[in-house]
Order: sequence, then C-alpha cells, then structure tokens
Amino acid sequence: MESPAAPPVPRPAGPRTELPITTAAPVKKQRRYAAAALSTVLAVAAALGAAAAVSAVGDRTKVLAIAHDVPAGQPLTDADIVVAEVSADAALTPMPATDRALVVGKRPAVDLRKGSLLVAAQLQPGTGLGDDKQQVGVQVKRGQAPAGSLVPGDKVLAVTVPGQGEQPTGKDGVEAPPTSVKAVVVSISRPDASGAVVVNLAVAPSDGPLLATRASSGRVALVRDVRSGS
Repeated sequence: MESPAAPPVPRPAGPRTELPITTAAPVKKQRRYAAAALSTVLAVAAALGAAAAVSAVGDRTKVLAIAHDVPAGQPLTDADIVVAEVSADAALTPMPATDRALVVGKRPAVDLRKGSLLVAAQLQPGTGLGDDKQQVGVQVKRGQAPAGSLVPGDKVLAVTVPGQGEQPTGKDGVEAPPTSVKAVVVSISRPDASGAVVVNLAVAPSDGPLLATRASSGRVALVRDVRSGS
C-alpha cells in the first residue's frame, strides 16, 4: 500500500523581490568612444594649424633692409642693402626687393641704422650729384670748418689756407683776398682721434682738379654759406 504524497510547502507571504536590470554601457566602451572623439579633434586642430602656417608664409613679402649703419648723404652701395622677408602689414611701407637696383647710388636724407627697413621717404631725390658736377674729398682739421654745423646739402666756400710763412699780397702790398671754390656738401665722415673729418664736396668740373690739389696739401678751410630762410 502506497504512502500518501507529502503536501506542498507553502511559499512565504510578502512582496516578491526582483533583481535590478543594468542598462548602462560598459565603462571600457565609453572610453573607446572618448578616445576616438579626442583623436578627431586633434586631427582637425593640426589641419587648421598647418593651413594657418601656409597662409602666413604666403602673406610674407620681400623688402629692402639696411646691412650696416649708413650716414646721411653717403651714397648707398649694393653691399649696404639686404633683402628681408616680413609679414604683409598695411602700416609698413618698406621698399620692395625689386627696387634694389634703383636704390643703389641714392643718398639717404637721414642716418640709416643696421637692421632697419628702407623706406622711400628716407632717400633724397636723385643722387645729389648732377652730371655736371665732380666730387672731391677734403680732409678738414679741427677749426677749419664750423664745428658740428655742416650737413649734406649745405653750400660752402672751400677757401685756400696760406702755407706757413705765406701771406698773399697784391701789387701794392695790400693783403689779397683768399681764393675760394664754391661747393655743396655731399657727405661728412665721423671725426677721427684728432677731430679731423673728411667732407665730400660737389664742385664744378673746372674746379675739381684745383680743389683736389689744394686738399692734398691740407690747406683747405670751409665756410658755410647762408642757408635758405636763415
């Protein structure tokens, strides 16, 4: 005879407990997305930077600059000028490199400093010497020219200084007026240790040899003529 089946065990009373369902993506997957986005941003930034660099190089222009100090009135030589590249700027008006041949031989109206850009307004019109003029260098000792007052463009008289023991006199024994040559100051050197300077003078062709002869013996003094408006 079979034994009766055991009665079922009753479930405990109370609310059912359910396991939470996680919907968030794995952390590793989020990091991969962030790294990919960062790489894209960096690539775009690099491309923009390269484009800006190319644009900046394209905006640069070749201009003329001064290779070393040049005093006012001294003719510019090819060695005085170099070509520099600068960024295009409406506020700057340096002379373009293509004008180099036109600049050689010009005379600056002001002192030019090494490393500065060359501007057309700094140059005197023309060369300062016409085809009908000659140039003579005269060494002038201290006291034989107005101290510090001569500038390029000044009109002067190159007066012959009598030699030691000489005194020019006329037929009647009266002191004769000194002989002089009219000239225009082209440039002036810096004083040497003794205070002497070399003054380049533009003179008429008929006076060039005479003045050069007198200058070779150191017997020339300069008298500045009256300036316009003085």
